[in-house]
This record gives sequence, structure tokens and C-alpha cells, in this order.
Amino acid sequence: MTSALWYLGRGTGAVALLLLTVTVTLGIASRSGRPLLGLPRFAVSAVHRNASLLTVSLLAVHVLTLLADPYAQLELVDLALPFAGTYRPLWLGLGTLGLDLILALVVTSLLRQRIGVWAWRAVHWLAYAAWPVALLHALGTGTDAGQPWLRVLAAGCFAAVLAAVAWRCSERFTEAALVRLDGSR
Repeated sequence: MTSALWYLGRGTGAVALLLLTVTVTLGIASRSGRPLLGLPRFAVSAVHRNASLLTVSLLAVHVLTLLADPYAQLELVDLALPFAGTYRPLWLGLGTLGLDLILALVVTSLLRQRIGVWAWRAVHWLAYAAWPVALLHALGTGTDAGQPWLRVLAAGCFAAVLAAVAWRCSERFTEAALVRLDGSR
């Protein structure tokens, strides 16, 4: 059973990173107001929301399986207090920090109607911090940290988010956003 928990923890962590990348890039794309890959804007938002829910679900499985796995030797304090663990405290602490940031995103998303759009959006910017923290956690901890497949996955995730951020900062993105606000074209 221990090896099953270990493999499940590793696999869900890797897939959660991939889905967090999808969530971040779709979040950036949905702000442009343009259709993406032939999907209308509402569909891009729906895929973004569903990818984020799946990310959170896999992250929960990742954390709980590693908490239950005696080989990982995680304790409850490791899940709440960043950088307090004994095993690779920096890298594990980054994972805890990423978990805390994502939990803040989940809580504020659930309370969006009560806290208002401005407060929700302010906290939602934490996604930009959660993603690199999660990426560094993946690259620095665990038995797969130095494996070529994980480095390729991390490089692909980095390239996707870098491309999305570059597009977000470009004039083409601004033009699309202005057209959306203007209603012309």
C-alpha cells in the first residue's frame, strides 16, 4: 500500500502542476475577450474554472496521499507552516506556500459574491505567485526532482506560462481588450 500512496502522490503532483499551468494560461487568455481555439469566451472561462477545480482536487489527493505515506514522513504542521519541515525545508516550504496561496484562491472564489469582485480579483492575482512557487517545489523536492521527464514537463509548463504572460504584456492583447470594451469590430 505504501508504494501505491507514493506513486499516487507523485503522479497527482505532476498532473496538478500541468493543470495549474493550464489554469493560469487560460486565465490570462480569458482576459483578452477573444475566442481561443475556436471556443467562445464563455467556454474558455468554463474550461478555466473546471481546470482549476480539477487542479485543486488533484492537489488535495497529492497532499493527503503523501501525508498518509510513511515514506514521505509529512506531518500536519508541514501542510500549514511553510519552511518548518525537516525534509528539504526550502522546497517543501514552497509546496506549503503554494498550497496556502491556492487555498486563499479557493476560499475567495467561494465567497466571491460576498466579498465583491474587487477583493476577489486582488486575491486572485495570487495565482501568478502560486504557479512559480509550485513549479519550484516540483523541481526541488521528491524523488523525481532530477528526472528528465519532470524537467521536460517543467520546461513545457514554463514555456506555456511565459508565452501567455508575454502575450498579456503585448500590444495585441491590449488591442483585443480595448476592442472588447469598446464593442467595435
